[in-house]
Amino acid sequence: MNSRPKIFGQETSRIHLLGAGGMGMAPLGLYLAELGYEVTSEDDGWNPAVRELLERAGVRVTAAGGLPDDRQLVVFSSAVAPGHASRRRATALGLPQVRRGEMLAEVVKGKKLVAIVGSHGKTTTTAMLITALQRANFSCGWILGGLFQHDAIPPARTAEGEWVVAEVDESDGTIDRFAPEITVAVNLDWDHADHYAKLADLELAFAALFARTKRAVFTSDACALSARIISKRVEPGRVATFTFGRTGDYHYQISEEADAGQNLVLGGEFSLRRVHVQARGEFNAGNAAAALAVAQYLGARLDAQSLAGFAGVRRRQALLHASTVTIYEDYAHHPTEIRALLSSLRRGGPARVVVVFQPHRFTRTAQFKAEFAAALAGADSLFLMDVYAASESPVAGGTAADIYAELKKTGVEHHVTYLPGNDGGLLATLRTALKPGDVLAFVGAGDIEQSARQFVAALKRDEQREAAWQEFLSAIRMRLAPATKLTEREMLGPKTTMRVGGPARVYAEPASREDLRQLLLQAKRCVLPVLLLGRGSNLIIPDHGVDGLVISLAHENWQKFEPQADGRVWVAAGLRLKNLCGLATKAGLKGFEFLEGIPGSVGGALRMNAGAMGGWMFDVVDEVHLMSMQGEVRVMPKAAMHVDYRHCAELQEAIALGAYLKPAASADSTDIRRQIDTYQKKRVESQPREPSAGCIFKNPTGTSAGRVIDEAGLKGERVGDAEVSPVHANFIINRGHATSADIIGLVKKIRARVKSTRGIELEPEVLLYGQEWRDVL
Repeated sequence: MNSRPKIFGQETSRIHLLGAGGMGMAPLGLYLAELGYEVTSEDDGWNPAVRELLERAGVRVTAAGGLPDDRQLVVFSSAVAPGHASRRRATALGLPQVRRGEMLAEVVKGKKLVAIVGSHGKTTTTAMLITALQRANFSCGWILGGLFQHDAIPPARTAEGEWVVAEVDESDGTIDRFAPEITVAVNLDWDHADHYAKLADLELAFAALFARTKRAVFTSDACALSARIISKRVEPGRVATFTFGRTGDYHYQISEEADAGQNLVLGGEFSLRRVHVQARGEFNAGNAAAALAVAQYLGARLDAQSLAGFAGVRRRQALLHASTVTIYEDYAHHPTEIRALLSSLRRGGPARVVVVFQPHRFTRTAQFKAEFAAALAGADSLFLMDVYAASESPVAGGTAADIYAELKKTGVEHHVTYLPGNDGGLLATLRTALKPGDVLAFVGAGDIEQSARQFVAALKRDEQREAAWQEFLSAIRMRLAPATKLTEREMLGPKTTMRVGGPARVYAEPASREDLRQLLLQAKRCVLPVLLLGRGSNLIIPDHGVDGLVISLAHENWQKFEPQADGRVWVAAGLRLKNLCGLATKAGLKGFEFLEGIPGSVGGALRMNAGAMGGWMFDVVDEVHLMSMQGEVRVMPKAAMHVDYRHCAELQEAIALGAYLKPAASADSTDIRRQIDTYQKKRVESQPREPSAGCIFKNPTGTSAGRVIDEAGLKGERVGDAEVSPVHANFIINRGHATSADIIGLVKKIRARVKSTRGIELEPEVLLYGQEWRDVL
């Protein structure tokens, strides 16, 4: 269809939408494009789905602040401030600029308008009316103030018929531009204090709208303000008036609730007696009654399935995910809406209701902070986000902290999590707090929908990973020998020299090469990460643990020390270096003494080319046996391997099974013991005895990490129970109850101090197990 009308009396073809990603603006853009206007659009924070919808309709998206030179008119969202770059440019170009509501009133001026207005539920009611009229093949256009849950019905459409259905917003005062044929006021509640300073101002605005309505006004029987306006401010007989609701002219009862819908028994003026509504709850039953009443008044043919195909509206009690946790999102941003939402969620059963709430606008928060607290107290657990400003500047009493203060007065603050300025941390806390069976609702009119969808995406990934773990465990248990240890969520901290860290999702101690191979092959089939754990030195395990298969060669079969006839010694990968030195001493084999004080195993020492007292692991290696992550065994002579400082390339993606070592010579055990004692004395004098992970940082070029940390005055510096050792500044020690977070915090503090005082960027030498340092520094 292409019947482009004049705009404000002018021939206009090229229109630019500013703030086009908003739920009021985007459908208007679609309607204008379908009318034949050339529409361009911009937004400072696009929702990808909305942007794609506009682009599919031929609306060209420009960069933020990129008002094209050839535009004739700018339509802006009321959330866009006058100082926005494109508004300033439009002013400089002398272009007319109008608000969304003004433009909507202008483009529907030649039609018979059904205006859906009110404080709560107008988007759902509009969507239900569109659904019923579509099913009845009633010719009309429409402009919704949101998006349907599915794309089968667009949020805006033009039509040849004389009628158009539109959601009309009162928030910015542009409601005074409309003169509808039919007005449907779903309910009236004082809101938008930035425009309506007092309730009487809102009452006057709706009284004037009712007075301009030409044919009929429909109001809720539960809305006292609507009834007062009708009785005191609308001239009797000038316009038909009807009520809808439990006791209205068009009334209903809920006869039955199903999983995703409900059955209504209709009465009064309704010609239809029963209808199924594909939406739950009392609030949606009232919305359905309003939509069906207007559809019948328009002459549409209704039947029991008129709303059975209702797709729902995005962010209106929209189901995002259902598994062990059921997750909804809802646009509720007023206390009345929140109470209705929680009531609806409660009807689903005895599940714990968890709410994430993002207040919308500082002015609204200041106006209703006590009411928000009272409504939100109905949640079993509340996660409170910071206010979404919507272009407003902060106002006194209008922050999330003010709602939190009100919640404290109600005595429910122990159910509330509020982390000012840290919404990311808030959602991470939410993830750990959820329990199977919970009902979770993301609530608010700001950008919380992005947080909700990101949260759901992460949850789905977690659920897919958990399914993979269950598949792995089911398969691997049938393949392992009884001597192999396999556990879930075993704590790793006690297995490390630092004594910090959480659990492994799965922990295994294979008793043989074959069991090790089976573990690797099955993990590969299930696409699960594998990590090796030796003696647990030179690494920090995160407090939350690792979501991986952690393999430790701690079984006695991996502890072998076997002198060979050719003078070499076979040492298995799980043998502790201290034990290696002890056994070599007993056997009169010299050359391994420098390893005695390294708190590790043979496998770890090979992977890291561990060193101390001027000696390095590969100084004594002749040949290494390893297993690839695909389960293949390889034998590699030292000359074929790529080894440098604290690194062996071939063992970064493989597991050392053991090695043949070359003693320097045979010697008397007493002489070997004397050398070990000398090293021990030096180590005791220069290194701390408290739990540590060894040297924390690599030595920078031309100096030592310990020296620069010491010169920065950091010895004794603490975060929690993590402390820079007073004995050696390149050691962080655990004073008893340190956490991984303490250690990471101290690492950050050390790096920052050394960077500021010496200009040196210290690089961690210890591993952050299962993670990368760059992700936390």
